Amino acid sequence: MASDPLFYVMAIAMLAVVAILLTGIGGFARGGEFNRKYANKLMRWRIIAQFVAVMLILLFVWLRGGN
Repeated sequence: MASDPLFYVMAIAMLAVVAILLTGIGGFARGGEFNRKYANKLMRWRIIAQFVAVMLILLFVWLRGGN
């Protein structure tokens, strides 16, 4: 499984979701101008990245014949 290129693409997508989420949480906790300017954009990007990650996970399971 770890030698599969799709596994690495899937892992990178999941790490991107975590990075976007943590950036949004950090901005929310700090507040200020960054939060006002980027809070909604980060939420949209997180939802898009999460959708892509879930689709990649489903593709990985489907292609590998997951039971």
